[in-house]
Amino acid sequence: MSSFLLNQGILLSIILGALGLVYAVLLIKKIVSASPGNEAMRRVAGAIQEGAKAYLSRQVRTVSIIAIILTALLFWWKKSLPVPAGFLIGAVCSMIAGYIGMRIAVVANVRTTQAATEGPTPALRIAFNGGAVTGLLVVGLALVSVAVFYMVMTALHSSAAAIDSLVGLALGASLISVFARLGGGIYTKAADVGADLVGKNENALDEDDPRNPATIADNVGDNVGDCAGMAADVFETYAVTLIGALLIASLTLQGVGAAIIYPFLIGGISIVGAVLGILWVNIRQGGATALLMQGVAISALVTAILGWPVTNALFSGHAELPFSPAGLYGAALIGLVLTWMVVLITNYYTATEYSPVRKIAKASETGHATNIIAGIAIGNYATALPVILICASIAGGYVLAGLYGIAIAVMSMLSMAGIIVSLDAFGPITDNAGGIAVMSELPKEVRAVTDGLDAVGNTMKAVTKGYAIASAGVAALVLFGSYYLELDKHLHHTGVLKLATDTVDFSLKDPYVIIGLFIGGLIPFLFTAMSMNAVGKTAGAVVKEVRRQIAAKPGILTGKDTPEYATCVDIVTKAALREMILPALLPVAVVLLVGCTPLLGYKALGGVLMGTIVTGLFLGLSMTSAGGAWDNAKKYIEEGNHGGKGSDAHKAAVTGDTVGDPYKDTSGPAINPMIKVVNIVAILVIPLLF
Repeated sequence: MSSFLLNQGILLSIILGALGLVYAVLLIKKIVSASPGNEAMRRVAGAIQEGAKAYLSRQVRTVSIIAIILTALLFWWKKSLPVPAGFLIGAVCSMIAGYIGMRIAVVANVRTTQAATEGPTPALRIAFNGGAVTGLLVVGLALVSVAVFYMVMTALHSSAAAIDSLVGLALGASLISVFARLGGGIYTKAADVGADLVGKNENALDEDDPRNPATIADNVGDNVGDCAGMAADVFETYAVTLIGALLIASLTLQGVGAAIIYPFLIGGISIVGAVLGILWVNIRQGGATALLMQGVAISALVTAILGWPVTNALFSGHAELPFSPAGLYGAALIGLVLTWMVVLITNYYTATEYSPVRKIAKASETGHATNIIAGIAIGNYATALPVILICASIAGGYVLAGLYGIAIAVMSMLSMAGIIVSLDAFGPITDNAGGIAVMSELPKEVRAVTDGLDAVGNTMKAVTKGYAIASAGVAALVLFGSYYLELDKHLHHTGVLKLATDTVDFSLKDPYVIIGLFIGGLIPFLFTAMSMNAVGKTAGAVVKEVRRQIAAKPGILTGKDTPEYATCVDIVTKAALREMILPALLPVAVVLLVGCTPLLGYKALGGVLMGTIVTGLFLGLSMTSAGGAWDNAKKYIEEGNHGGKGSDAHKAAVTGDTVGDPYKDTSGPAINPMIKVVNIVAILVIPLLF
């Protein structure tokens, strides 16, 4: 078995990745074969689909221009094809992942609505399978693309050249993911905030009421933000984590082929676990939250069981290695345990069953301000346990297998993305399903089913965003380790460090390292400020447009006049594409500026990386948790608690939800790829600037 895995391990991982893709195709056929409902439902779903496709097409055209320019610049700089080719492949695959996420969502949403007429279990399965398609396609595409590209580059050049070119692939995936997350996030939350403020607070309209001119834009946003943006984000996170593990293996365990193969195999066996976890949800009966959590547990258990024989076969008999097979397997288990713990903790802070969300709902009774204060407090509290666990995981991985052990822990964590993304995409599909139910005037009992699933979906979205941010923090540490090792090798090669015992020193006694820490710590704050401001400005334009239409055509509120849905769609489409560019390019610009400044250089840049990781991790966790809690506090009140719909507490909760919207679906999750862009660009520019 050992020789087979050493010789055919990467090929085996490609086969397992393809298995995940095949199962995704089978799920697509199952979803498409389900009934899309009556003519009214199909008409509403068609409008949502048309708006989503139109936006995503325009986003792809805009981002493609940027990607082509950057590919050309990389080719001019490198004077060779591997790195720019990797960048282009990463960018294209990230865009494909986003498109897949959107297409599946707009097929599954109306079928979930129709299934909800039969009951919660059929609706749960359609929505979850729609999310599972996205999850399997994203991780399968990421694993296969990285593995195939690595094999081709190794055959054409060498293993070292292949890994260098993979840095280009990581940059392409990360940069496009930032654009997708920002553009989709600005779109979805500007439409959502605008629709809620005028529709609910000013005109007492229900969620997704067809009399609200912004309601189609709101539902389109679920697909381009939560589905397309999320899919690109997870593709990037998975690919970058895999590439980071390969970088660490090549720099710290030179000549150990098993160290290169092992991360690929972790990704492959976890796809088997994801498939079995998805099957479990489809064959079992029970509540939505319990079934989804069971699916995650099954996936983790299968991955853990299959991981030991693979680890033992690859690394037994290597006495020269600084770790044992059991130690490395322990590092992999740490990643699985961290995933499960982050899921449970975020679920506690964002689910309606627990006290944090209910405290926010209770605070809504005394006004808008107390709701906001309670939500911010919950978001800040929600950072503590995940960060403590991340610290413990980093320490455990390092003690067991050094820096490579940390890389394997985070690869093990990200290997769970197939099932975790299934939970994430489940949320926007059920949200859309509820919108279709209202706009096609189905009985209230159907909306009750979709609302119940939507509340679970809000929690799942927060859970998966917390998972993504936590994994990004550990993955960024691995990338920082890669920066340090690459820089040390380069400075010895160029003679800046003359003796073999000389090393790069990021001492806190060095003022330039401290300067770098401050600059790096600033980046996430500027980044989130830009994206929050973009949502607020665009939402303001939507509010004005909705008010204008209602004032010009009072018959809209009585049902005599039809709202101009397309106008709101056009407003948020143009604004999202315009506003996403500057914050997306901010991390690249800062890295280049610091690296090019003579007094700062590589030491300050190292500080920038660490500062960005620390503040980005806390901001991301706080924003995503607070946003999810605010949203579910509103839903908890809408269930009849604290006065129910239309009460003063409900109006305060709507305000909290509109503040939380850009927190949880724009700025917070976009921090994840932004952190990695900073680190990857820093690695890439080492030979250019230093």
